Amino acid sequence: MPMAADDFLHRISRHRIAPPPVTGDVSAADLVDGAMLSYNGGRLRELCQVFARKMLEPDCTVGLTISGALTPAGLGMSCLIPLLKAGFVDWIVSTGANLYHDTHYALDLPLHQSLPGLDDFKLREHDIIRIYDIVFDYKTLLDTDAFYRELLVSDAFSRSMSTAEFHFEVGKYLHARSSTLGGTPGNSLLAAAFEAGVPIYTSSPGDSSIGMNAAERSLAGSGLQLDTLKDVNETAAIVYDAKRSGGTSGVLILGGGSPKNFILQTEPQIQEVLGLEESGHDFFLQITDARADTGGLSGATPHEAMTWGKVDPDRLPDAVVCYTDSTIALPLLTAYALDRREPRPLKRLFDRREAMYDQIKAAYLERVSSGLPTGLAAREKQKARGQDQPSRDPSHPDTVDRAR
Repeated sequence: MPMAADDFLHRISRHRIAPPPVTGDVSAADLVDGAMLSYNGGRLRELCQVFARKMLEPDCTVGLTISGALTPAGLGMSCLIPLLKAGFVDWIVSTGANLYHDTHYALDLPLHQSLPGLDDFKLREHDIIRIYDIVFDYKTLLDTDAFYRELLVSDAFSRSMSTAEFHFEVGKYLHARSSTLGGTPGNSLLAAAFEAGVPIYTSSPGDSSIGMNAAERSLAGSGLQLDTLKDVNETAAIVYDAKRSGGTSGVLILGGGSPKNFILQTEPQIQEVLGLEESGHDFFLQITDARADTGGLSGATPHEAMTWGKVDPDRLPDAVVCYTDSTIALPLLTAYALDRREPRPLKRLFDRREAMYDQIKAAYLERVSSGLPTGLAAREKQKARGQDQPSRDPSHPDTVDRAR
């Protein structure tokens, strides 16, 4: 018998739209919950709720990706560092450019807010660099380059290392330098990550001014080698440890690009390549302006990622994509999380890198010695349970309020 119209409407309704009036003293968190009800405002509300209510549970290991020019816009100081200090971010994959521009702040080299649409020929004539509506002196680049070339001569950088080790050493120096000069180490994401024991990886270390200066040092005979293969195994080890210890793994993706794939490929590395039993990340939150229909990775949906093993099919209700600008969404998300959750103890994953690496290596070698084939264990187990289908209709992604 067909379902009555009222019953069907009630089944698909999350709640009736009847928001309270916005007042001048409303908090950012209450504004998100009370006024951002539909369209991408609704998706931002859902993303904030999943992040604060589920990803920030003590047993979830939270990975963050950073792409786009966020640190030049001051979002490192205003948002990312407070999230790190609160224990809300446990590890990071960033473009090298964001870390290079973060260094300007650590060195007290100013960037300025301006306007878009300036005469770029006049800017070039006056040695002014522009990032849309941000401007700064060309000398800022030269001084930052000189800092890295001088730093990379030191013994700490005369060996092969993962990018997490590299950024730890840079952050260590920036933190000590700022403290010695009476500055504020909290101005730098690299320094804050060092202090909090948060490992920062770069998926394409050569694709930035930091990599360019490291390449210059290589021509001069430097022994520095950035071991990207170690990065692949270390990041997979972080996720494997999170799941093997009985916890969960969540990713917060700002933008897309190479950092997005690098943090998500940890699961195919575990399952498909190393042949270990796993099902995918438990939480997938993305803020992006990239469309899915162009076929690019930046716009690829969590449902598409699920087919690759990157996201657990049973956890798709906890996957949210908000189509907006990170410079709009990130301050609101930060304010929401800090308002709704108490700080978490720091996991200090950098200090545990070697132990996690040894754990995944031992599991891999045991699998090899057993003769089991790669890429089948997790999927076969899911199929045996009859759970190889997505757990909800992707056309109805907003399930959070119903579970309140």
